[in-house]
Amino acid sequence: MDFPISHAHIHPIYLILVGFVIGVLGGFFGVGGSFIAGPALRLVGLQWNMAVGTDLAHIVGKSVVAARKHRALGNIDFKLGFIMIIGTIAGAETGAQGIEALKRHGDVNQVVSWVSIVVYFSISMFMAWDAWKSLRARDAERKRGAPDTHSDKTSVERVTSRIQKFHLPPMISLPTSGIESISVWAIIAVAFVGGLFSGFLGGGAGYIRMPSMVYLLGIPTHLAIGTDLFEIIISAGYSTASHAVKGNVDILIALVMNTGAAIGAQIGATATQFFRGPGIRLAFVPLPLIGMAIVIYTLVTGQKL
Repeated sequence: MDFPISHAHIHPIYLILVGFVIGVLGGFFGVGGSFIAGPALRLVGLQWNMAVGTDLAHIVGKSVVAARKHRALGNIDFKLGFIMIIGTIAGAETGAQGIEALKRHGDVNQVVSWVSIVVYFSISMFMAWDAWKSLRARDAERKRGAPDTHSDKTSVERVTSRIQKFHLPPMISLPTSGIESISVWAIIAVAFVGGLFSGFLGGGAGYIRMPSMVYLLGIPTHLAIGTDLFEIIISAGYSTASHAVKGNVDILIALVMNTGAAIGAQIGATATQFFRGPGIRLAFVPLPLIGMAIVIYTLVTGQKL
């Protein structure tokens, strides 16, 4: 199938399958799935700038479906989500401008490829280490006959505690997430970093924001997943518009991908009911590594499917 906007020829079944897989991942992990979508689009010949913008466009539709399901499950902290939108939009525009600068210098494919490799690998290693520590602590408690109190705690709680105690007004409470007091600026800073990667690497950057919400802000995993999906709807919508103006979006490819993503998102969101926080985080570990492997393949061989 020919896509005149990006001048690409891609089989629609490939796009539907990619969309379905990303939909399942998004609904289950609260991420846009750009660590798979971006490399998957790059693999079939799209330039990185077009892969980034198109991925953002398809993320919006998929996130609407997944967020509705998570809302029904009570997994969204709306107060937190609306505050995060401010930082995410600012970061996304910064990232999009970075893509434009690389387009002008002709280095976009090389630079984005290497940045994505480093980011994907780092996230996987950190989450593997933390989930393993959390599960070990829970198993130790069970052997002692103690109640299971570590189902959603992490080994970086001291960092989380310091961030929540950092007093930089305005301070707010997040009753839904069980947080008595936290600086608005801490929330915006985490969202800005996620938005920066969203604008630069594509997708909603939930692979940055969801772990940051858990490890830095102290949001329970299930709420971090649902809230991130809610926030992605607005922030990714803005990023899509920004990239569309810059000529980085093939809306036809995005629509084909969404036919699979809409189904997958509902399946993924429903599945979160059967897993606890550490288990979800551990299951997330291999996914960025898959994206990293695809990027390395395209970088080394310069080939496409």
